Amino acid sequence: MTTPLVALDDLAFFHRLTIADYYAMSAAGILTENDAVELLEGMLIAKMTKNRPHSRANKKILDLLAHHLDTHNYYVDAQEPILTADSVPEPDVFIVRGSPDDYVETHPRAEHVLLVVEISDSTLNLDRMLKARLYARAGIPVYWIVNLNDRVIEVYTQPISDDAPRYTAATVYSKADSVPFALDGVEITRVPVADMLP
Repeated sequence: MTTPLVALDDLAFFHRLTIADYYAMSAAGILTENDAVELLEGMLIAKMTKNRPHSRANKKILDLLAHHLDTHNYYVDAQEPILTADSVPEPDVFIVRGSPDDYVETHPRAEHVLLVVEISDSTLNLDRMLKARLYARAGIPVYWIVNLNDRVIEVYTQPISDDAPRYTAATVYSKADSVPFALDGVEITRVPVADMLP
């Protein structure tokens, strides 16, 4: 008989790190750029090794979104830190208000981020649960999961940041569909799902 997994929320005995702790560990050399981890809700979570389909989808989405952006008002970035109240996730792709020059001294905060994209295969449950919760709590308006397993894109909107943070609207787009790409509530274009999948 196998032992059931314990839900992360039940692990009250965990010592949760603050963002200051996380950066102090980096400054002290305890964590280095070779440590593939993210700080998520105060926990150090290992980042999965990227396979070729993941890398290909990442590049395609980065290029597609960048092509449609007004670069004076927004920019697209990839696999770099953003800051929430208790986390330093590194989304696969994300859109930030402003320009990179606006963030010379610090990483963009969640309130500057308009869209996050996670590309998921082995991390699908983590992205649907933990990351969806922290992005909703941070008030990030749109969250895409590029689900490589089912070859669909899951779009989450209308975040609620209460005692049970979550996105209250979800739509799944299949390969024949196009995903609305909207920033600040204005649809810029629709991006074919087929163009984003590897």
